[in-house]
This record gives sequence, C-alpha cells and structure tokens, in this order.
Amino acid sequence: MARGTAAILSRIRSSRHDVSRFRVLPRNRCEWRNPASSSFDLAQPTFFTNLVNIVHLQSASGGPNLRGFRNTIGARPFSSVGEDGDGDENTAPVLTIEDRDDVSGISDSMNIENWDVGESDCESSMDESGNFSEDVDSGETVGYEQVEFRDPAELYRELRDSPRLRGLKQSDWEMVSEILNYFYKSSWAANQALGIYIGRSFFPTAVSKFRKFLKKKCTVDVCKYLVSIGPGDGAVKFLFPIFVEFCLEEFRDEIKRFRSMIKSADLTKPHTWFPFARAMKRKIIYHCGPTNSGKTYNALQRYMEAKKGIYCSPLRLLAMEVFDKVNALGIYCSLHTGQEKKNVPFSNHISCTVEMLSTEDIYDVAVIDEIQMMADPCRGYAWTRALLGVKADEVHLCGDPSVLNIVRNICSETGDELIEQHYERFKPLVVEAKTLLGDLNNIRPGDCVVAFSRREIFEVKLVIEKLTKHRCCVIYGALPPETRRLQASLFNDPDNEYDVLVASDAVGMGLNLNIRRVVFYSISKYNGDKIVPVPATQVKQIAGRAGRRGSRYPDGLTTTLHLEDLDYLIECLKQPFDDIKKVGLFPFFEQVELFAGQFPDVPLSHLLEKFKENCRLDGSYFLCRHDHVKKVANMLQKVQGLSLEDRFNFCFAPVNIRDPKAMFHLLKFASSYSQNLPVNIAMGMPTVSARNDSELLDLETKHQVLSMYLWLSHHFTEETFPYVKKAEAMATGIADLLSESLRNAKWKPESKQAGKSKTQQKEDGYKRPLSLIKGFDKRRHERSSEHEKVFSA
Repeated sequence: MARGTAAILSRIRSSRHDVSRFRVLPRNRCEWRNPASSSFDLAQPTFFTNLVNIVHLQSASGGPNLRGFRNTIGARPFSSVGEDGDGDENTAPVLTIEDRDDVSGISDSMNIENWDVGESDCESSMDESGNFSEDVDSGETVGYEQVEFRDPAELYRELRDSPRLRGLKQSDWEMVSEILNYFYKSSWAANQALGIYIGRSFFPTAVSKFRKFLKKKCTVDVCKYLVSIGPGDGAVKFLFPIFVEFCLEEFRDEIKRFRSMIKSADLTKPHTWFPFARAMKRKIIYHCGPTNSGKTYNALQRYMEAKKGIYCSPLRLLAMEVFDKVNALGIYCSLHTGQEKKNVPFSNHISCTVEMLSTEDIYDVAVIDEIQMMADPCRGYAWTRALLGVKADEVHLCGDPSVLNIVRNICSETGDELIEQHYERFKPLVVEAKTLLGDLNNIRPGDCVVAFSRREIFEVKLVIEKLTKHRCCVIYGALPPETRRLQASLFNDPDNEYDVLVASDAVGMGLNLNIRRVVFYSISKYNGDKIVPVPATQVKQIAGRAGRRGSRYPDGLTTTLHLEDLDYLIECLKQPFDDIKKVGLFPFFEQVELFAGQFPDVPLSHLLEKFKENCRLDGSYFLCRHDHVKKVANMLQKVQGLSLEDRFNFCFAPVNIRDPKAMFHLLKFASSYSQNLPVNIAMGMPTVSARNDSELLDLETKHQVLSMYLWLSHHFTEETFPYVKKAEAMATGIADLLSESLRNAKWKPESKQAGKSKTQQKEDGYKRPLSLIKGFDKRRHERSSEHEKVFSA
C-alpha cells in the first residue's frame, strides 16, 4: 500500500528558516506555500527520512503546559506550525521544510496537476494510491483508508481522549500485536527516537507503555488500517509520529534527563575545546614519509633553532634519546615523562612524551612525532589533543601519509595554515627472495630477528647462540627504557661480540639501530583474542628499520625465516598506506565529572560505559578504548575515601592489568592514599641477577611497580608519595640487574602451560610445542637421512 503524502511529510524535520512550507489541512487537503514564489515549485533535493536529528517538533495544538515543555526541551511534534507560527488551535498546522531536507521524491507519490495555490483550501483529496479523489464532506465519517493522511498530533489526541475500545475481532488484535512487536524491534524507530531524546536503553520501556496505550485506546479506523498494511516498515513509519506525541506527553522527565545527559557527553567539535590555540594563526608543517627518510631529522633541526620548543615523543625511550642528543649539542633541554621530570636550569626546550604535553604554555616550535598514532585505538586521543591544543607558532608533524587527509580536514576547521613536505626513503628497501629457509644458521651479523611473543624471543636467542658463534641483544616492550637503550648501544657498537638483535615489534619506533637486515620470525601475532596476521602498516614500519643513513648498513634488506611467509611480506610492502578516516578522542576529567552529575551513585567503570553509550562524536573521530581504565576502576571500586578525580587518575597509571602482582601493588597504593597515609613502596630489593625465566619476570614486574609509583608521584602531591628518591634508586638498580640477566640468559622461557598438570594439559587438548633446538636437530637429521638414501641408491 502506498504511503500517504501527509504521512511522509510529517517526518520531515521542521526548519528554523521560513523557506518553504507545506500546510497539512485537517481534512486531508494539502497546500504548498513558498514565500519566495507564488507558483507551485517542487525543485527540492531528494527526500529522505534519516536518523537522529530529524525530529525537532513544536505544537500549535495541545495544552499550554505541553507547548511550554516542548519549547523547553527543543522538541516539536511532527504536525507543526513554523517558527513564526501565529495560529491557534483551530489553525491548520503548517510543516516547515529546510533547504537541505529531501523532498523532491514527494512528486513520485503525488499526481499534481492544476493546483490552485493560495489562501483557500484545495478542493480535492488523495486516495490511498496517491491519486486525487473527490473531497470528503466534513460531516461524513472518514474511512479507515484515510487514516494515514490524518495529522499525527490530532490523531494522537483523538486516541487519548477516546473511550476504551471494545468489540474488535481477536484476529485483528493479534495482527496489531505483531505490528507493535515489529515496531519494538525496529532499529529505525530506535534511532529516530533519539531525536526527541528517548535513549536506546529507555526505548523498550517507552514502546511497552505505548503498546498498552494503543491496546486501551486504539480506534476502529486505526486498527483496521494497521491490519490492512500488516507488520513492516510502513506500519512503523505510520505509528512513529503518534509514538512521538505519546512520548512528549508521557515522558517529560525522562526526556529532560536524557537531554541533559547527552549534552554533558557531547564530544563534537573538539577543536573548540582549545580557544587560545584557535586564537593563534598556527603554521602546521607535515613531514610526510616512510622510515629512514629524514623527516624527523629535519623537524628536530627546526626545533633546535627555535628560542623555545617542545618535542612530543610516542615513547619514553625516544624522549630520553632526544633529551640526550639536544643537550650534547649544547642546547639546554628538560625531560618530562610520566615517570620523571628532569628540569635543566635555563632550558627553553622540552623533550616529553605526548601525554605530558602542556597545552597552557606557549612555544615557538612544537614537534609531534609519529602523528599517525592519532588513529591508535587506545592512545590516539593524546596525539589528537596535542595537534588541536598545542600553542605554538609552528607545529611540525612527523609521520606516514595515512592521516594526511584527516590533518587537512582538521586544519580547515581550525583555520591553521598547512604546509606539506613529502619525503622518500634515502635508499629503497630490498626484499631478499632467498629466505633463511627455516634455518637460523643462516643468520648474519647486523641481522634483527623480529618475533611477536616474549617466549619466541628467548627461544630464538637461545637457538642462535647455541648453533652459531653470534651473540644476541634482546629488546621487547616489558623491559625498562634504560635496559633497552643499553641493549641497543651494545648492538650498535661494532667493537664487541653482540652482532645480532632479537626484538619484538617494540623495535618499530623509538630506537636508532644499525640494522643490516630485518628477518621476520613469523608474520602472525596474538592480539589478545586470537592469532592474526601482523597488520601491513606494522610490517612496513618494522621492515623500514633496516638500513640507516650514515651507519655501517645504509642499504636496507628484509626477509622472512620461512619461505611460505615471504609472499605476505612482499604484499604488505607493496600496499599503499591506509587512508585513515577517524582519529581518537577521550574525555577530559572535567567532562567525565560533568557527566557524573547525571549519575551520582554510579561507579566509575559503569560511568565510563554509559559515557561510551551516550557520547556524541563528529564523523572524523572515534572514542578510544578504555579497557585498561575500566579494569582498574573495577578493582578500586571497593576502596573507600577516593574522590572521582582520584579514581580517574589512578586508572591511568601505567600498570600491566594482566600481571596480578602489579595490580596488587596499585591497589595497596590507592588504599594507603585513601586513608591519608604516606604511600610506601613495601617491596624488597633484589640483589642478584635472574637465574631463570621466573626470576627475570619477577624483576620486570618489580620495575613496573616502581615505574608506576614514580608516575603516581607526579600526578599527586609529594607528601602522599614521599619515597620518590628511593623508588628512583631501586628502579636504576633493577634495570642494571635486568641488563646483566639478559647477557647471561641461557635458559628456556617458561610455557604458559607450566602451571598445569599433565592431566589438565591433555584435557585442554594441549600439545607441548617442539623446542626450536630439537626442531632444527630433527630437520638436520631428516636432511642427512635423505642424502644417505640418495648416495646408497
């Protein structure tokens, strides 16, 4: 059955501009009004009824209290007078249509010829097929076929004021119930309901009460019309305007509450959060290119030339490296990271991690490194905040082309000037078609073997040092920055025996290494849920570390351990950089605090989940994942005496949420703080290096706990964390022990199944993997057996 014109037009959003109007008359008569022209004109964009913001309503009828409520919440019923509406309850309702609203499609369902357009009513009305029929006399009863042309507000009032309906067939009621169930499940209706501030969580309750209302008040005509069209989108779009009128009258408090909540969770237009940065005419210079192309070098040259500058790093390690380099060149530079603040006297330059950037200070030059990290699902918000908020005359961005279009869009919004400088690799990266053929005997000096798990890293190190004369340095994410720097310097030094590096994906950024060839031990990794291929962007970043201008190995080579992985490596290197469509955002504490005012007794973890459900974002942004924050918030829920801001700060502490010991210490720190006691470290200091993998893991955990204590000391008052010097000394000592442990490490890493009995392992379907050493021995034995067969033949 065709949709009626009045019913279609009732879903078009009301305009705040008096551009063109449709008058929906009480007896199915329609009149087009265009203030700019006296002739009838349908030259409008294509009609659509699209989601959330289309419902802005105002009532010319209904009681004064309801009219005032609608004005208060900014909502208007579908049958409405324009903004300048001067009609009373007897005035024909007028629907105002915005320029951008889509109405050209209306002509498809209307056979319009020779209309008299003016103040008088039209002398014809439409039948259900969209054609015109003779005018229905006002004294006659309108048939149920004409119900769809009725004004929704008028129809709702008629239903509301009608007596309880009796005498309908059971089969008709069953059909109406099916239609209401379809309406209940309609995602279109749930989305549209957001426009009148009926949230998704409350929508089922609203529909349930609307169903009870219709069951009591549904008239014969409405019931018959619904039965005639049956369950489907047509029925949903017919019922929705009536549902809107019902909600505006019945759920005033809920609408006000949800509207207030939505307003407090509004993350749209983030560039307006930094008015002082917007007041500056900044120059944004995007140094765009792959690794080993000189982009960061050129940005740092401009940074060192400036009178006052700040460098924002993705990692503590890289911030420390720039800090050392700049000071070595005679330019005073301070270091600010989450764990340490080294203020050099008379310094006007700062090297910091991106999260520690101050948006209050003014700089001549700011450098934001690895700008493509704006798209990181967890930390992306820090780069977005830095780009939008840093107050600097020149902002130098260093990164690959993946976020170039997003930066262009942001600069057009902020009014900043954008200058693009494109770079190419100094020397192309060469893929060695002859892989290592699965044999680590083929490792050569200057090679970096990249593995994606801690267990694999130590297995590879053990095999290489047992089967060859090479000595291996080790770098992975859980090691302290000091230990990683020492391992890197050992590998870079040509005058010692350490000529091979075994590393995780942590080698992809933050270290300058003299790598001849990058060898991928595998091209898959565990993502926390399952084994997946390493993303192409990460493969390119890691492989690009091979070859370095000015080093012993200016030409970069890359290959794989196994021949079957080579095709994927080549495919990744051929792929162009992704064109990122969205970058990360996360609310400041002040925004969370404002939102918390709507839910005074809700725990922080649930509060953040509600914020995620209800926040509004522009199309270029996404809300960063906060699994880490929620897990810590859940743990701290039982700690009494912490303010919301205290909990928020504790949740961002750098803790490994998968390490029970580290989580236990964070809980102890928070408990002491909540009782206004000095927070003590309460942890013994080891005196010897690790002798096995378990002891090495323990050293790593202890250093993480000390790093967390130092981070907290910089985010709370010194009086509450008084043992900073002790923590720094212990962290330095443990970093030295870790370095010594790695030099002497000749043990096999513990399996994750080590804690299970053999019976449990069998029940779990666990099969102990063959060690690399035994695997190589087995393959060597198989090859020698094949040779013997050949010679004997």
